[in-house]
Amino acid sequence: MSRVVVTGQVPDAAVEKLRAAHEVDAWPGPQSIDREELLRRVAGADAVVSLLTERVDAELLDAAGPQLQVVANVAVGYDNIDVPACSERGVVATNTPGVLTEATADIALGLVLMATRRLGEGERLIRSGQEWKWGMFFLLGSSLQGKTLGVVGMGGIGQATARRAKAFGMEIVYQSRSEIDPGVAAELGARRVELDELLAVSDVVSLHCPYGPATRHLIGPEQLAAMKDTAYLVNTARGPIVDEAALASALREGRIAGAGLDVYEHEPQVHPDLLELDNVVLVPHLGSATVETRTAMAVLAADNVLAVLGGERPPTPIG
Repeated sequence: MSRVVVTGQVPDAAVEKLRAAHEVDAWPGPQSIDREELLRRVAGADAVVSLLTERVDAELLDAAGPQLQVVANVAVGYDNIDVPACSERGVVATNTPGVLTEATADIALGLVLMATRRLGEGERLIRSGQEWKWGMFFLLGSSLQGKTLGVVGMGGIGQATARRAKAFGMEIVYQSRSEIDPGVAAELGARRVELDELLAVSDVVSLHCPYGPATRHLIGPEQLAAMKDTAYLVNTARGPIVDEAALASALREGRIAGAGLDVYEHEPQVHPDLLELDNVVLVPHLGSATVETRTAMAVLAADNVLAVLGGERPPTPIG
């Protein structure tokens, strides 16, 4: 029987699945585990189930010891994991792609609607108790029909978001490292373009690319300046893809119309200038936050652990 350390609270279904075969040490608190406590707990572990709030680096891997076989991240993104350090030590790293595609695309489209129709502003007005009266020009937003959605990163989540946007009557352009399946492109009427063109023609830009050195501040002052002043930016990928200071400046000065953010550059902190602006919708990393999705993510992570500890290839290895 191997020892499995779970670094944060995950749905019971995953923990029970692991406990049926192995000894499990699961962190019980709703708050993130303290780093010192994390390093203490992983000592002697054969497997670690990590959340994106935990940094899996050389220090942690060494604290675990040479018997460690697998780190299973309960997230599709894995910028919290030093994958080369895992490889150097013969540790398999896995993530949970696919199962959160639809839930995250729902949030992306929700942010598009909230930003373009000024729903956040409207709710804040009602809740504040301010007097208001219907009028022809009261809280006017922007319609989506006939507008262009620019998808940056046309993987599963990008395609699912594009599919939803098409149902709202939007045209689709995308920027990606490679062409998508011709059948999917035909279904969506999607056209592949370079990032500069995408920024120039899109009425809404939605970010779905992975985060890494090449995409840090992919959207900065120059890119924001290339967007229409009537355009909106939505980010459900990773916070550091956007230069938040530059975004706040562009929003404040009206150089773009609005934004919707689910992720942040220094999460959970949000740039203070963004908090002062009405034309940005801010939600706390809810992309995969449905009971069904979070359960599926945790169970997939458990399946990855069970496969590696059983001497088999995991369902979703990184790389």
